[in-house]
Amino acid sequence: MTLEQAAHIDLHMHSTASDGRLSPQALMTLCHQRGLSCAALTDHDTIDGVEAAAHQARVLGMTLVPGVELSTRWQGVGIHVVALWHGTAQAPMMALLERLAQARHDRALEIAARLEKVGLENALARAREQNPDARLLGRPDFARALVEAGLVPDMTRAFRRYLGAGKTGDVKVHWPTLEETLEGIRQAGGVAVVAHPLRYGLTRRRLGLLLDEFTELGGEGAELISGYQNDDRSRDLASLLVKRGLYASLGSDFHYQGGALAPGTLSSVPRSQLVPIWQHPRLIPAFKRP
Repeated sequence: MTLEQAAHIDLHMHSTASDGRLSPQALMTLCHQRGLSCAALTDHDTIDGVEAAAHQARVLGMTLVPGVELSTRWQGVGIHVVALWHGTAQAPMMALLERLAQARHDRALEIAARLEKVGLENALARAREQNPDARLLGRPDFARALVEAGLVPDMTRAFRRYLGAGKTGDVKVHWPTLEETLEGIRQAGGVAVVAHPLRYGLTRRRLGLLLDEFTELGGEGAELISGYQNDDRSRDLASLLVKRGLYASLGSDFHYQGGALAPGTLSSVPRSQLVPIWQHPRLIPAFKRP
């Protein structure tokens, strides 16, 4: 199956285990309703929802590829790396996830403390109420708490006033380096994929440098399409990936119903020589139908 024929695959989605709004089970049901036969659950820095999603996928006759979207840093820029694998998560992956969990917990405590100073009482508890299923809280949970408390009218204003870059709740985290992240994925037998490479605001030259270093450190794939993209930029990205011999992945980055993206929502895939990520030798077993 070529990339152009992969309308039934989505390898980047989120559930209530991180900052999505559907439970893992409900997400798989929605995927099935939308005609998907293969999906990956890639919550931020946690695999807490993978087992439940895998069970529901089996019930529905779908394939669930285990995954996670890992927070990392490269030259001062926050970069996300999707890890995909077959079977159960190995010890190196669990160690990396525990490190990220601690970093996210510490950040949540600091965000809560800062927001309380500007009027959001019991900020941590209020954020927890927004996403009781998630072990790790993120900025969207605090944004929803700000909206519910009446401090802002909507999520956009919450980020613009309190949680966006340089604002009160913008707490910097010392994420693992790109090298550390890729080493953990490699040791765990997973395959590392650059998530939404066109969304970091990098110039073409810097994006090329990122992809060069990613490849040199053992990274093997990148998301050619992430939701909606400009077709010209997609074609240019394809040429960058071909040049470096990277596998191509596809994903909507779905978070919630009612938004611009739904599971399986993807821009058109440009013609290229890229090899799909589902043909990676270590991942072929993960993509087999149940």
